[in-house]
Amino acid sequence: MSEQLGFEVPSWEQIYMMLLEIAEKITTDGFEPDVIVGVCRGGWPPARVISDLLENAELANVKAEFYLGVGETKGEPVITQPVSTSVRGKKVLVVDEVADTGKSLRLVKEHLMERGALQVKVATIYYKPWSLIIPDYYEKETSHWIVFPWEIKETIRKLVEKCRREGRSFEEEKGKLVEAGLNPDLIERFLREIMEKN
Repeated sequence: MSEQLGFEVPSWEQIYMMLLEIAEKITTDGFEPDVIVGVCRGGWPPARVISDLLENAELANVKAEFYLGVGETKGEPVITQPVSTSVRGKKVLVVDEVADTGKSLRLVKEHLMERGALQVKVATIYYKPWSLIIPDYYEKETSHWIVFPWEIKETIRKLVEKCRREGRSFEEEKGKLVEAGLNPDLIERFLREIMEKN
């Protein structure tokens, strides 16, 4: 998936507005989850916002690990932290930031069904057209690599590492990030911090 490495850099406000739309879709659909499960780590921020918008404080966690870097994945995702609450007999809303390959979301859904969930629906902010699963609720389809506000430094670090491995300059990626809307001062700040550690 790294071939398409155009970037999309949504702001906190854009994400909030997309989550507001998703919450309205869930409400219109008549789905009232007993528990909201955020997929660690990227699903935590949107899960917390959805919890607020749906006025549902029953928030739990599950961790599925798959991505090694920008556009680089392990062979298959694995559950590294099982769901943090009982879901037996409950309607569950799984929240993550993006359905990319769909493999992690499929695994999480299977994990929750195995734990006795009555019904599992999935909500993501973004959906990519090649995903194995189409979320029940999502706001935007994209083929770009999304840089969320809660992972900017991590994304820059992984891009720097990728460029080093491939023997190329970070400048081209930096240009794409700036063009996509990432603050150049922020990029420079994180680059300095990354270089100081190496």
